[in-house]
This record gives sequence, structure tokens and C-alpha cells, in this order.
Amino acid sequence: MPSIDIRRPHTLPLADARAVVEKVAERMREKFGMQSHWEGDTLAFSRPGVKGGISVSPDQVRVSAELGLMLAPLKGMVEQEIQRKLDEHFR
Repeated sequence: MPSIDIRRPHTLPLADARAVVEKVAERMREKFGMQSHWEGDTLAFSRPGVKGGISVSPDQVRVSAELGLMLAPLKGMVEQEIQRKLDEHFR
């Protein structure tokens, strides 16, 4: 199963970084039907074909995910989209 692990430093206060991640998660729910919930400072998400989490620390955001067989061929595209979103919200 292909995996994604992307880390991005940030300078936001932890509460603000969590708010950004929650905003992104809301969009993921609307657009892709993702289910998500907070487990401490990690937003766990899942839908058929993918599961993972977005961890927020005082200085870093980490996106990790396991892709199912159907999404495996799209790994590069998924990683690019995650990078784009991180650039948009954490630069």
C-alpha cells in the first residue's frame, strides 16, 4: 500500500494551525466525503481508499496517509495537491 508522509514547518500559534487544518478538513468532507475527527493534536481522516492523519505541533504540520490500490496510481498527483494546500495555508 503506497504511503504519503509530508512535513511542513510553520510559525502559527498552535490554535491557529489547528483552525487551518480544521478548515481544510471541512473542505475535504464537502469535496471528497472524508470522515474526520480529532485525536489530540492529530486530525484523523478516512474514506474508502485512503486513511491517515494531519498532525499539528507548535512548529510543524505533518500529513501522513495510506492509499488503497485504486488511488495508488494517483500518488504523485495527491502529493502535489497536499503540497499545494500546505503552501497555500502555511507559508
